[in-house]
Amino acid sequence: MTKMQLLRSDLVVGPIMDELQKAPQILVGFSGGLDSTVLLELLTETIPVERLCAVHINHGLSPKANTWQAHAEDFCNSRNIALHSEAVRVVASGKGLEDAARQSRYQVFENLLNPDGILLLGHHSDDQAETLLYRLMRGSGAKGMSGMPVTRKVGQGRLIRPLLNWPKSSLITYAHNKNLEWVEDESNDVDAFERNYLRNQLIPVLAHQWPDYRQRLRAVAELSAESHELAEAIAIETLATLQPAEERAGWSLSIPLFDNLTPLKQKNILRYWPQLKGLDSPGAKVINEVLVALIHARQDSVPKVSLGNGQYRRFRDRLYLLNVSNEIDSPVSQQKDLIWKVDNPVSLSDGSHLAAEQTVGDGLRAELVVTLTVTTRKGGERCKPAGRGHSNSLKKLLQEFNVEPWWRDRTPLFFIDKQLVAVGNFWVCDGWQAKPSEKSIKIHWHANSL
Repeated sequence: MTKMQLLRSDLVVGPIMDELQKAPQILVGFSGGLDSTVLLELLTETIPVERLCAVHINHGLSPKANTWQAHAEDFCNSRNIALHSEAVRVVASGKGLEDAARQSRYQVFENLLNPDGILLLGHHSDDQAETLLYRLMRGSGAKGMSGMPVTRKVGQGRLIRPLLNWPKSSLITYAHNKNLEWVEDESNDVDAFERNYLRNQLIPVLAHQWPDYRQRLRAVAELSAESHELAEAIAIETLATLQPAEERAGWSLSIPLFDNLTPLKQKNILRYWPQLKGLDSPGAKVINEVLVALIHARQDSVPKVSLGNGQYRRFRDRLYLLNVSNEIDSPVSQQKDLIWKVDNPVSLSDGSHLAAEQTVGDGLRAELVVTLTVTTRKGGERCKPAGRGHSNSLKKLLQEFNVEPWWRDRTPLFFIDKQLVAVGNFWVCDGWQAKPSEKSIKIHWHANSL
């Protein structure tokens, strides 16, 4: 974009017109601020308004939040644009209030997006510059320094930022020419927020010395994106050599093979493995902790390292990456005995699920099973797995069957008339197993998260 170009709908909407015409749904994030107001106005010049739906999120963080919502409603009503307004509850996490608000906002977007729908947001090149500087000061790697992508997948649809290469000054000029009104967030002037400090104090100094700072930072983002793509490709190739395996609620790889890698490739695997599985990306501190506390730990220890919605664990010669649920808050010890009619799947208090499959010669004898009492370990249980010569304590059997320690207290136990007949989907107790030609019930225990 040259200095003489003015913001126009054909320059913004034109490059994505084919996608918008094919999209079954077009959502526009609409705060009522300058960026989203300009974007929505540009779209109305090219896209039939009946195809647009503005989405206003009321975070409730400002005393003006309801006034901003009323402004959004008035703006959309005056243009016959459909508006979805939704209030969210923002609870600050370890990453701060701004990140919590963003998470709440994107959850609404994901819930609203239909398959192949498009979400348009009004981020501009000044936002991109702020993001890059902010991530630089937080020590981000190649992925973080790639900046905000022009487009990416969100929920069942896709996000597009059509204004990302335009400076804020162009948006202001357009808004004045169109006599647009927008709201201003008073918190943008509070330099106690790190991003505001960058915007209000640091960037004006950079702009004075380097007027083309946006273009310079864009070049950094492009190079970082290439480095990220290369590192990710190497991680995928390397991971395939480490005997990767699907596990209950996660995945695992061979520690001896991992230990043969160079330190640089080890860190690359630990950084990209969670990303490839849709989990949070670990920082340098977490990666170093995994290398010290897990990879070089004693084989009989069961350490763990957490990373947001994921968790690294070690058991024997395998390194595990597990999906951790934030929604299950019922302790395992509170799993109450329940009566399970095996014809219907059932959910347990830890979020795992049970289902029964009718088979032949594989599992419990079907003629003996109509309902099962389901519980978890209370201590002192004994069992004789089918084919074993003698019984043993459940504690020792779970070890012998290589059940990972984090699942042992969660493993569902199945009883008939107070007699233990099966343990998880690990084994059937002696006397209850189906013969090769007998109808049987095979139990499936699913756990998508820890």
